[in-house]
Amino acid sequence: MNFIPKSTFLRGVGTVIVSLASLLSAGAQAGQAGQTGRPQMSEQAFKDIRVLKGIPVDEFMDTMGMFAASLGYCCTDCHVKEAVGNISAFAQATPKINTARGMIAMVNTLNRNSFAGARKVTCYTCHRGSEAPETIPDLALQYSAPYENPDSPDVVNSNASPQPLFDKYLQAIGGAQRVAAFPGFTAKGTYTGYETGMGPVPLEVYAKAPNQRTLVLKMPEEDAVRVFDGTNGYLVGPERPVPLTTLAGPNLFGARLDAIVTFPAGIQKEFTQWRSGSTSINDRSVKVAQGTKPGTGSVNFYFDEETGLLVRTVRWNDTAVGAVPVETNFDDYRAVGGVKVPFKMKQIWTGGNSTIELTEVKPGAPDAARFARPAPGKQR
Repeated sequence: MNFIPKSTFLRGVGTVIVSLASLLSAGAQAGQAGQTGRPQMSEQAFKDIRVLKGIPVDEFMDTMGMFAASLGYCCTDCHVKEAVGNISAFAQATPKINTARGMIAMVNTLNRNSFAGARKVTCYTCHRGSEAPETIPDLALQYSAPYENPDSPDVVNSNASPQPLFDKYLQAIGGAQRVAAFPGFTAKGTYTGYETGMGPVPLEVYAKAPNQRTLVLKMPEEDAVRVFDGTNGYLVGPERPVPLTTLAGPNLFGARLDAIVTFPAGIQKEFTQWRSGSTSINDRSVKVAQGTKPGTGSVNFYFDEETGLLVRTVRWNDTAVGAVPVETNFDDYRAVGGVKVPFKMKQIWTGGNSTIELTEVKPGAPDAARFARPAPGKQR
């Protein structure tokens, strides 16, 4: 792995390699679990897990992202510097790793005793991007203009139906009838993210209605593959800590959401309750529809007030230490087979960010084999 300066790497390390308590592991067990369809647990994939046991690997990675976002840290702010380029060094204990274990216990006790176990207090509650929590009021903050976070679940404030927003959106991208009949596409382009060293690599995309999607990143070492087959989700690639990650919980739902948004005729059917609201993104007025589904939480859909196009989605992954946001932005809509498709997508989460830029999109449903469970990658 190439070393990325902290200014670039900040808050993105959770997706590369990791661990609150050390990596590299029971890889054989983890690989077997992935191949049988069971999600790998943290203690199967990583060494010396003392606190964050019994959670899937993908949730464990999100938890690392929560630490990074809350404290403004990257991997080697907690782990030894030698871990860069030497993955086995993540197993070396440090004082900050032990402190983190104690902080998790403290927060869990607060939530259990004061909030009936609900995760009302998290790392971010006190730290807010700083290593040391502030204890003195900031007068500049007190008297400055209030800031509304557009990614907050609380930007919705009305029970009004969002149906007009979806009607306008479907009309803007080609009409409801044409969108419903869109079979899928095959695309080429580039992918840029933390796992690529923030440089572009060739990308292939396969999407089939109503909810299947595969990304293939042509990495120098080996392909990185992300698959959602309509029911199950898998990750393989050189940036993954185990040969095959089987998605579970919020990340499985996130893969499903990404696939469904690719074929927007199915968005409204996915959720059982809807609310609406409005906010602004980069000084652009947007309307917000918030869909809720039991067992998966809520998702915000942001529509440009002028064009009606979907410009952002935000969902929240629950982790062992609190929920973390996943933001996806859509831009550069172009017609493909009579339906407008975003040719640029930027995703931001506490463990990193990525940008997809498509250069060629051909309509038509890809072969079913494109959505098969991928073969495990190399053992780390």
